[in-house]
Amino acid sequence: QVQPVESGGGLVQPGGSLRLSCTMSVSLFGFYGMGWYRQAPGKERELVASIETDFRTDYADSVKGRFTISRDNAKATVYLQMNGLKAEDTAVYYCRAEWTNSEYWGQGTQVTVSS
Repeated sequence: QVQPVESGGGLVQPGGSLRLSCTMSVSLFGFYGMGWYRQAPGKERELVASIETDFRTDYADSVKGRFTISRDNAKATVYLQMNGLKAEDTAVYYCRAEWTNSEYWGQGTQVTVSS
């Protein structure tokens, strides 16, 4: 079963850093386009960052210069390095995988930025 599994969320103070990980138990991970999304209470889910099979990346304007998405195909894992965290980054972060017009979502990991 293709199921992304996120980890690395938690409570961090403003200005702090976290690294999220998303792992999949698949043999052809390199063929999946990957993305991180987030959903804050009362808001719609939004794209945070994406990385394609050719390693091209895209970021939401709100996180450019602070967040970095990367992937390790050998480990079937995608990462989201989050620096300079702000209170408005508080949300549940979801990992999404896409291949051949099928998409797969993880269960999400909570990130809370608060002093």
